[in-house]
Amino acid sequence: MIHTIENIIRRFCAYGMEYKDHEGYTHDWVTLPPAVPLAYKTSQHSTTGKSPSLVEKGWNPLLPVDHLKKNLLTIHPTTKDFHDMWKRAFDTASKCIAEAKEYNEQRWERSHMEPDFKEGDQVLLIGKNAVEVKLAEEFFRKHPVFPVSLVKPYFQTEGDKFPSRKKYPTPPEIVEVEDSPGPMKKTIKARKIRLNGKDHRQYLVKFKNQTADKDKWLAEEAIPDGNLHVRRFRASRRLKSLINDELFFGRGGMSACDSKPEHKHESQTP
Repeated sequence: MIHTIENIIRRFCAYGMEYKDHEGYTHDWVTLPPAVPLAYKTSQHSTTGKSPSLVEKGWNPLLPVDHLKKNLLTIHPTTKDFHDMWKRAFDTASKCIAEAKEYNEQRWERSHMEPDFKEGDQVLLIGKNAVEVKLAEEFFRKHPVFPVSLVKPYFQTEGDKFPSRKKYPTPPEIVEVEDSPGPMKKTIKARKIRLNGKDHRQYLVKFKNQTADKDKWLAEEAIPDGNLHVRRFRASRRLKSLINDELFFGRGGMSACDSKPEHKHESQTP
């Protein structure tokens, strides 16, 4: 209902309705919004079959047109302007209410319409509008029952449709390595990437007389004398680790918190 009221007010203000009386004063949507709640309270709802005012109070409020006598020969211009202004505002509000209801009905039907399942489709139903599914272990905290609007049709795989079809393995991805810009200087970093479902280790190579933007990630097989450079790189990492232990934890790699306090035992003479 809140979305419907918001839609009604948005449409009423967006139309930019204006009414100019006989004195030249212009009334616009700033001064005419009271017609919206009046039209809403007196409109018939599809749920109850009655207007909200009739359900709540037992009677509908009188409209401005109801206060005018039908047998008058002439009407004061100000009264006629007030009558025409409110009639036009009331009609516009009623039109906005009808359009807002139609829009919300279409929006609801698009998201809550019954799925178009045919005879023979594979689904798991435990009720008319609910579906129970088997969830993976990482979703064990979620409830396995969902509304039908969230269910999509199940399509078999090609292997289920054609069991006699041969399956050919997917060829591995070919990684092209550009020509090196010069002789290699050293290996800087190492990383592990995943290609075709397997882990591959690469090394960041720095070349002699080249800037940092020329550094490249290469596999060990693509590095000239790769075994030698990789051994040097690993040895430098081990040496750096030992130096850090010596600087931060002292000689021998033992931290201050790991050292045990010494207890002195005084000899007691009888």
